[in-house]
Amino acid sequence: MKLTPKYTEEDLVQLLKQRDEPAFRFLYDNYASALYSVILSIVPEAETARDVLQDCFVKIWRMMDQYDPAKARLFTWMHSVARSGAIDAVRSKHWKNARLNSPVLDGQHIVPGIAVEHIGLRKSVHQLKEEHRVLVELSYFQGYTHEEISKQVNIPMGTVKTRLRAALTQLRKMVTLLFL
Repeated sequence: MKLTPKYTEEDLVQLLKQRDEPAFRFLYDNYASALYSVILSIVPEAETARDVLQDCFVKIWRMMDQYDPAKARLFTWMHSVARSGAIDAVRSKHWKNARLNSPVLDGQHIVPGIAVEHIGLRKSVHQLKEEHRVLVELSYFQGYTHEEISKQVNIPMGTVKTRLRAALTQLRKMVTLLFL
């Protein structure tokens, strides 16, 4: 039976900064599933989420010298790297092109830990005015930024923000009624 080494956070950070491979294996073995959950909450496709996780650990390996224990705990820093990587993946042109070319099935979208269809959110979005529904779809289900939406639908960014705020207010009321 192989014994797994135990490290204090301080020792682990020191070994990682020295590029110690067993310490990095320990880091992966003990944190990959937690970081994968973070990524999967943003990137709903398992295959893409695994790719992002791989990239995340490569980035952690490369950026370990930049980690400052005075600013955050190791897991908090890794969480931030994973979250940023997932957001970057969803905002990438490759991701958006792939999403545009794949069929959209109702109930396919995931809110962290909750199926959108389970709480009736998808149906609620379809009840919004067309000008609001389109913006919610682009922003929250397809991951476009306000600036990208503004260019795509050819309206000022301030109008995009105002309409999204109004749409979210209406959705909040609809969802609240679902749980009463």
